Amino acid sequence: MASAIVRSGLRTALRGSGGGGLRAVAPKRSFSSSSSAHEEAREAAKWEKITYLGIATCTGLAVYHLSSGHPHFEDPPAYPYLHIRNKEFPWGPDGLFEVKHH
Repeated sequence: MASAIVRSGLRTALRGSGGGGLRAVAPKRSFSSSSSAHEEAREAAKWEKITYLGIATCTGLAVYHLSSGHPHFEDPPAYPYLHIRNKEFPWGPDGLFEVKHH
């Protein structure tokens, strides 16, 4: 019973309806725009360093892969049936992108 009285007394004191009682302090809301400029500058500098590191890594990997050798295969046999021309092209006897043999 006594604890209920103490609780109700604290409630009225915190509400401020007791005249000289304690006032409840509203919690301060933190918005995204309230962060300091120093934190934003530090975060931007961090991502700038990460970006430069990523560019250097990708460039290094590209140089490594492009400079390493690749296998060379023999040319496939020239099958005569692969270049059958039943009809002349509008631009002449040779293909549009073939070397002219005239």
